[in-house]
Amino acid sequence: MRILIIGGNGTIGKIVVSHFKENNTVLTAGRTSGDVTVDISDSGSINSMLEQVGELDAIICIAGEAKWADFKQITEDDYYIGLKSKLMGQVNLVRIGQNYLNQNGSITLSSGILADDPVVRTASASMVNGGIHSFVKAAALEMENGIRLNVVSSGMVADAYDKYKDYFPGHNPVAMNKVVNGYVRSVKGNGEIIRIYD
Repeated sequence: MRILIIGGNGTIGKIVVSHFKENNTVLTAGRTSGDVTVDISDSGSINSMLEQVGELDAIICIAGEAKWADFKQITEDDYYIGLKSKLMGQVNLVRIGQNYLNQNGSITLSSGILADDPVVRTASASMVNGGIHSFVKAAALEMENGIRLNVVSSGMVADAYDKYKDYFPGHNPVAMNKVVNGYVRSVKGNGEIIRIYD
């Protein structure tokens, strides 16, 4: 398979890239590094990236940002960070990317546990993750040429436990092999919302 992984240098991305590289041709994309560069908050940048890479069997997105802040302090502009990057960035990736996929290809987006189990300071991030879930469920009904659209929603991953444990009191870190298997299931199977929370 020829797979494009956006965010392939991140905590989760590196592990997912390593797994898929064993038996597939993997191209990576990021804002400043990778085989190609892309800013997913800019649909023109997405178009340019996909023109460079050409036909694909799968697109995986493990990228996108959202503002974390106290609800009393978060501004309208702060909300637009997540709406433009993680939400609309991934929506536009589906909207444009479907035209570059071979028949029976797949698109995998990423959200997170905050869609279902928010913690303090995540009003924006939780809203974005929930929006991604609803978008995938609806858009998957209208995909053509056998293309599958799924989203992997993981809990706090083990490799980021030390950095984020104070934000997620009582949450069990999710083993990285479980997270990888979520992306494998999306690329090779189906699921729409693939939750990996413990």
